[in-house]
Amino acid sequence: MVTDPDPIRMRWAVAAVGCRACAPAQPENLAPPGARDPPALRPVTDRLDRILARLERLIDWERRDRSAGMRVDRGPMLALMAALGEPQRALTTVHVTGSKGKGSVAALVEQGALAAGLSAGLYTSPHVETIEERLRLRGVPVERDRLAAALERAHAARAASLDPRAERASWFDVLTAAAFLALRDAHVDLAAIEVGLGGRLDSTNVLRPGVCVITTIELEHTAVLGPTRERIAAEKAGILWPGCELICGLDPHDPAGAVIAARARSLGVPARHLPPEPGEPLLHQNRRLAGAALEALGRRGRGDARGAPLSAAWVEGAFPNLPGRLERFSVGGLPVVLDGAHTPGSLAAVLAELGRDPGLPGRPCVVFGAGRDKDHRALFSLLRGTAERVFCSSVGQGLASPSTELASKAAEVGLDTETVSDPRVAIQRALAAASGRWVLVTGSLHLVGAVRRHLRTLDP
Repeated sequence: MVTDPDPIRMRWAVAAVGCRACAPAQPENLAPPGARDPPALRPVTDRLDRILARLERLIDWERRDRSAGMRVDRGPMLALMAALGEPQRALTTVHVTGSKGKGSVAALVEQGALAAGLSAGLYTSPHVETIEERLRLRGVPVERDRLAAALERAHAARAASLDPRAERASWFDVLTAAAFLALRDAHVDLAAIEVGLGGRLDSTNVLRPGVCVITTIELEHTAVLGPTRERIAAEKAGILWPGCELICGLDPHDPAGAVIAARARSLGVPARHLPPEPGEPLLHQNRRLAGAALEALGRRGRGDARGAPLSAAWVEGAFPNLPGRLERFSVGGLPVVLDGAHTPGSLAAVLAELGRDPGLPGRPCVVFGAGRDKDHRALFSLLRGTAERVFCSSVGQGLASPSTELASKAAEVGLDTETVSDPRVAIQRALAAASGRWVLVTGSLHLVGAVRRHLRTLDP
């Protein structure tokens, strides 16, 4: 058995709270905390709220059904960057994509840079509760007024641009442009940037990063990225450019890894492949990728605060500290783990990681929710034999599978299942049923967000 010298259980995001009666059940389309509710439903209280309400008019691919595909070019984002004076060109960046672990690897790069005494920034998506989670400056979430000011500038540039492509800039385009502005104006030494979706056509793919990281390749967002791992790998390899170095978490002999390796060779990009080692904990794997990225930056002349080349040593013992990614709570002494894993590979890695932790006794009760486009049967098959009971819930507006539909599919694979549409009620039921064991909330970051906020409102 491989053990982690810094087990995640030592990093409890502890909300040592007790249980009380939860609020009355809500309908299936309960909006997740942190979601962009319609302006009429969200109290507009400050500058950030006001600009976010204005941005609601823009197309938002995070909230739309992407089964029919998405935009097919980066033109709007390129036009927006030009209107803003190309702020991304002032940044030294590590650009991270992949099917699992991309946010964690980006956060570990940030943590390593901070440990090395550098000023670091981090941009990830989506957020779990509040939009400020997406942008960290020097290790803390961006201030609301600073983010509001950057969003106002990006939105104004969209309106003022003479390039007609700017009119098609999306909600995520404007947010990403604002993040690049804020990172530039903060004069960070290094910015770790997570791809939103895919790579080639993503809004973040206007960077010229020193290092690109591709973590894993699974079948995900197939309507947008393609029906095979090879096609998805080609989309994610679209972040490569001739001046970067590649750190890849896939074996070059893996079919998807071979696509990425071929793309790197065609561009003359030096590539280092670091596939998972047998039995390697997920955190260790992510640390290796982040450490290799820092080493690559060190070879390119980026030093730490003392002037020594950056190295992997700076991520030893580091934790990504991202909401909803292997995040721990304690409710009346009962362990609760939140992770938004939504692909079979992701969930398998999470279950393996948690299975190594002696602080999580027995089989968990699981609160589960997932989008309509996910492989529900494969996810439930992984939970079979692992979960004591599954409480199927639902959150979101139109993109999430109804809890009744999920429960039916869970029962088909032999899971002991209960339908609880309101995630707040579902976590209460799971806590009551998990006496002496623990609870896992998984399948969707939207669901995690709903449960996370509720956990933090419980009486101590």
